[in-house]
Amino acid sequence: MPVIRKAEAPVFELFGVKVVGLASPQRGAQETSVWQLELPPGAPAVPHRVTREEIFVGLSGSADVLLSGVAHELGAGDALLVPAGVEFSLANPRAEPFRAVVALPVGGQAVTREGTFTPPWAE
Repeated sequence: MPVIRKAEAPVFELFGVKVVGLASPQRGAQETSVWQLELPPGAPAVPHRVTREEIFVGLSGSADVLLSGVAHELGAGDALLVPAGVEFSLANPRAEPFRAVVALPVGGQAVTREGTFTPPWAE
C-alpha cells in the first residue's frame, strides 16, 4: 500500500501522547516505521530508551528533551537524533501541543522501567 492516508491511519494513545501510525510493517513498510506524534500541553517526561536509532522532526510547537542527561529544546523544523540505548525523554510544559514526525527502523523497540516492547504504531 504505497499511500497511507492520515484519515485512515490508526490512532494510539500512550502515556498521554497521541500517535497516528503512518508507515509500519502492518501497513506495508519493510524497513522503516513512521508516525506523527502529538505531545499535549503539560505532557510530562517519560524516560525511556530505544533499541534502534530514532529520529524526530518537529512540525509545530516545541518540546523539552533530555538526552543522555543533557537538556535541549526541540522546535518546528528541528531534528532530534536519538542513538540506540541512550536514555531520553520529551516533555511539553507549554500551552500549545508539540507535533513531530518520527521514524524508527522496523524491529526497533522501546525500553521503559516496565519492560521492552514494540510500540503498537511501529508494528
